[in-house]
This record gives sequence, structure tokens and C-alpha cells, in this order.
Amino acid sequence: MSLHQFKNWSDDLKPLEQMHPVLFIGHGSPMNGIEDNEFSRTWTKFGNEIPKPKAVLVISAHWLTNGTHVTAMQNPRTIHDFGGFPQELFAVQYPAEGSPALAQETANLIHTTNVGLDHDWGLDHGTWTVVRHMYPNADIPVLQLSIDYNKPPQYHFDLAKQLKELRKKGVLIIGSGNMVHNLRMIAWDKLQDSDYGFDWAIEMNTLFKEKIANGDFQPLINYEKLGAAAKLAIPTPDHYYPLLYSLALQDAKDEVSFFNDKTVGGSLTMTSVKLG
Repeated sequence: MSLHQFKNWSDDLKPLEQMHPVLFIGHGSPMNGIEDNEFSRTWTKFGNEIPKPKAVLVISAHWLTNGTHVTAMQNPRTIHDFGGFPQELFAVQYPAEGSPALAQETANLIHTTNVGLDHDWGLDHGTWTVVRHMYPNADIPVLQLSIDYNKPPQYHFDLAKQLKELRKKGVLIIGSGNMVHNLRMIAWDKLQDSDYGFDWAIEMNTLFKEKIANGDFQPLINYEKLGAAAKLAIPTPDHYYPLLYSLALQDAKDEVSFFNDKTVGGSLTMTSVKLG
């Protein structure tokens, strides 16, 4: 990227009158990327209703790294990081462009660590299964920011705060994971039930929503102190950390609303959050 290209990107990112919202999206099964269901229809609805962004930056549960990185290639590949699904899903390509200039801008905003400019990753299913429903024409640049899996929750929350300026400049930031995500305990015989959840999953999902609605984020950062139900809901934090990135970006004026508030297979929630 030349200095001229970088200057052009920065000049274009003039503050908007209204900040773009921040989303946390429960992405669930990769099949949601090709199915027409209540979850994917809501994603399509958001794409039609919110201001069209200049770019999309996604923090996906499926890009875990040593250190923090941002995709910086011009043409990110579509990653099919799953197995055992129909060929139709593996055939999907989402040819959105990247933005080396925005990647550099994002790295410059983060001062608590050095951010690597990545040219190898691309768009994993935590990103493209959602974004292709929102922007089916693939006409908006899409980038990913990785999750440093060696760092504690507070680190991620504090790092995310440094990205607030992007909201004012037309970038839609999405955390993509699941609040409650315990695949080992999935009730496979209940997957067709419209909203079936184990007691502990419902308990934690309700508590998460209560804390989010009240702006009481510190207990969510310290989720390991929330008891036995929290350990079942978050056996590993990969799908939970994207929520912290989204919450850290809330502005004082942002209203909070929930959507796709359903439990799947007993132990996974699709509950999603709109901030702003």
C-alpha cells in the first residue's frame, strides 16, 4: 500500500452524523450461510435497514492466533473451515474485496499491541455465512481482526475500545460467535425444536442479556466467576470473546436491542445484540 492510497482512505473516512451500529451476531451452524431461515432472514433485514457501511470489520470466533492480526490482502479467500456438511456449502464463494488501507488504519488505532498485517487468512465461516446474507452483492470491503487466544478477557475488551473511531467513519464492526456455545452437550434430537434450551443455557443467556441491557459489563468480562452454569455455557471462550469486542464499542447514546434470541439444540444460543 502506498502512502497516497493510505491518505485517500483516511480522507474518505470523515465522521458521519450518526455512528454506525455495532453488532454481535450468533452465527451458529455454517448451514445458516445457505439456508433461508429465521436467523438468515434477520441478517438480510439488517443489511437492508442499517446505513450502508464503507467497510465491514468482523471479529470471528474462528480466527484464533498468537498476537493480533488483521487481514490486509486485496482479495481475501473464502475459507471453508468445517467438515461433514453438504457440497453445496463448500461450493460457496464470497468474493468481497479486502482493503489494505483500512487494515493499516485499524492497526494504527491499536496502541496496546503491535497488529500484524495478514495476507494468508481470508474470510472464515464466522464471517461470510453472515455477511453474504447482509450484502449478497459482495460490493463492500470485508476484513477480519483475529483473537489473540493467549490473552485474558479484559485484554480483549480494552483492545476493542481502541476501534471506536472506525464506527464514526462508516465501518460496520461485527463480533461473530455465540454467547452460549457447548457443542459437546448438543441435544441432536432437539435440533428441529424451534427454541429448546437446557436450564443452565437459559439461565446464562438470561443473565447475559440482563447485564448487557444494564451496561454492566465487568461481570461479563469476569465470566469465570459466574458459577457452574457459566462453565457449561462457555467451556472455551473462543465463541464468547467476540461478544466482548462488540460490547467494548458501545457508545453512551447507543440503545441496546436483542434479536434472533433463540436456543438451538439445548446448549447453543443464537442471541444477538445491536448496539446503536
